[in-house]
Amino acid sequence: MITRQPCFSRKTVFDSPAVLKFPEGGPSATFTGDEPIREKIFHFSQEAILKLKLRANKTVQVNVNGKTNGKITTVKKTKTEISSFQSLCAQLWRSVTRARKLDGNKTTTFRMAVNCRHRLEEKMEPLYFGNAIQSIPTVASVKELLSNDLFWSANQLHQNVVAHGDATVRQGVKDWESNPRLFPLGNFDGAMITMGSSPRFPMYDNDFGWGRSIAVRSGMANKFDGKISAFPGRQGNGTVDLEVVLAPETMAGLEEDMEFMQYVS
Repeated sequence: MITRQPCFSRKTVFDSPAVLKFPEGGPSATFTGDEPIREKIFHFSQEAILKLKLRANKTVQVNVNGKTNGKITTVKKTKTEISSFQSLCAQLWRSVTRARKLDGNKTTTFRMAVNCRHRLEEKMEPLYFGNAIQSIPTVASVKELLSNDLFWSANQLHQNVVAHGDATVRQGVKDWESNPRLFPLGNFDGAMITMGSSPRFPMYDNDFGWGRSIAVRSGMANKFDGKISAFPGRQGNGTVDLEVVLAPETMAGLEEDMEFMQYVS
C-alpha cells in the first residue's frame, strides 16, 4: 500500500536534453574488481551518534565549578549546526585516512551525495521520484585533516554542503551537459572515500510480504577500497549502520583506531 504518493513531474533542471553517448562496446568500469578488499558493518547507537555530534560542534557539558553535570554550553559553533551524519562522516574520514598511512602532503578526498530537491529555487517536490542528487567532493591534505580536531574536518564537510545551493546545482547540471559521462567510481589516487546511500532512507519500513527485514546490505556491485554505504540501524531512533569497504591493511588499521572504535557497538 502506497501511503505517500510520489511526484512524477519532469519539469526540473534535471530534465536534460543532453545525450549520453555510449562508446562502442559499451562503457568500461573505472575501477578494477581484482583488488583485495574487506567489507565490514559498523553499528552506531543513538547515544554514540549524539556524542560524536556534540564533539564535532565543540559542545561540552559543564557547571559553574567546571565539572560536568549535563548542562550544555557551546564553546564554538558554526553558522548552522553540524549534523549527526556530517559528524560521523568526518570521524570516518579522519580514521580511514590515518589507517592508510599516507604522506602528510597528499590530498585526501571525501565524496558524499547531497539531495537537491530543497536546494533549487523554486524547490522541487520532496517526494519527487527520480535522481535529484549530486556528488560533492571535500578535499584536504592528510596533514591538515589529522593535525586538526573533529570540528575542523566536520566543518569542512558542513560548509561544503551548506554552499551547495541553487546556483551550484544548476552549474553542476551545465557542466555535465557540456561533457555527458557516467559517474566515475573508484579510489583513483589511494586517498579517496565515497559515501553512498543515506541513514534517512526508511529501508526497514518496506515489507514485501515476508515481514520486517533482518538487515540491509548493498549487494556485490561497485565495491572498491573506500566505498562506504550508510543505512539506518534496524532499531531506528537515530541508529546508523555503515557498510565499509577497504583494503585489508586499511581495515585492520581502522579496527585498531580507538578514536573511531569507541563509538562502535
